[in-house]
Amino acid sequence: MKTTNAMRLLTAAGIPFRAAEYAFDVNDLDGHHAAEGIGMPYDQVYKTLVTQAPDAPGELYVFCLPVNAELDLKKAAVSVKKKRLEMLPLRDLFPRTGYIRGGCSPIGMKKEYPVRIEETAQLFDIVAVSAGERGVQLLLDPVDLCHFVKGDFADIIH
Repeated sequence: MKTTNAMRLLTAAGIPFRAAEYAFDVNDLDGHHAAEGIGMPYDQVYKTLVTQAPDAPGELYVFCLPVNAELDLKKAAVSVKKKRLEMLPLRDLFPRTGYIRGGCSPIGMKKEYPVRIEETAQLFDIVAVSAGERGVQLLLDPVDLCHFVKGDFADIIH
């Protein structure tokens, strides 16, 4: 297995994690496939979504939520004290974060952005997030993840 930047950063910080590989299909990157591929319930496998404030397009906000959930943009905006948020256009994802769709991790983006993790993550000992590459997930304690990305837990789903 290839070591990703996210893995290197967690290792350097002394944060325990386990990596899990799965076969992926570029036409099926919704996250359900990742959960099935690593044998974890949907509500423990988290996708990473990146948003921006329309009135400040230079400001990005990162949200981690279960693959079976939908981001509530109003709740997300409240959690970062913004009036409104919109999804970052896909064409801007790689240039702004260093990650591509289906391999976007909250760990190791080009810059530190505010991160919110769905509060239900705290119900689990382990959650999975992308390792920063399609086909690889990182399994780790959600509290460790939250501390590492300097994030907060928040109610951000419908």
